[in-house]
Amino acid sequence: MALRATVHKVQLSIADMERSYYQDHALTVARHPSETDERMLVRIMAFALNADERMAFGKGLSSDDEPALWSKDLTGNIEHWIDVGQPQERWLRKACGQARQVSLYLYGGRTADQWWSQNRDALVALENLRVVNLTYPSTQALTELVSRSMALQVTVQEGVMWLTDGTRDLESGLQTLKTWPE
Repeated sequence: MALRATVHKVQLSIADMERSYYQDHALTVARHPSETDERMLVRIMAFALNADERMAFGKGLSSDDEPALWSKDLTGNIEHWIDVGQPQERWLRKACGQARQVSLYLYGGRTADQWWSQNRDALVALENLRVVNLTYPSTQALTELVSRSMALQVTVQEGVMWLTDGTRDLESGLQTLKTWPE
């Protein structure tokens, strides 16, 4: 018998000073049986950093052709493709061909740094790709916030993201490794 996804309900309040985005979201997040708590919270962080009215979670680990998050326009074209972790370079190249903008949120400390070193030369040529490294060990500390029902407040200002559940406060630096052209 196959294991089922664990469903998490998240009340997310976002105050993103950099984008002037202030909104509350009621999210239902399915955590695949092979997904870690850290990866699930990184997906929620990526949602908070890019939230808009059309942002939705993809099938993620259970599908090879969908990202962790995406935003589509009213015609179904992919406006923003967002992935987390350390995907294969060919996967990112494919995403860049399908979406107007692609964002990748790396995490994992030294392994993320090694991944970027190995893939940087191939990825800098992709004009519609942005790569952000989430500082370690802050992503590891995110697991302290995980429960089946979460109420999280996120504040983003000057390249730093603060998360709180009302009892614990966490800070994560956002190191932009590659950005979109201006």
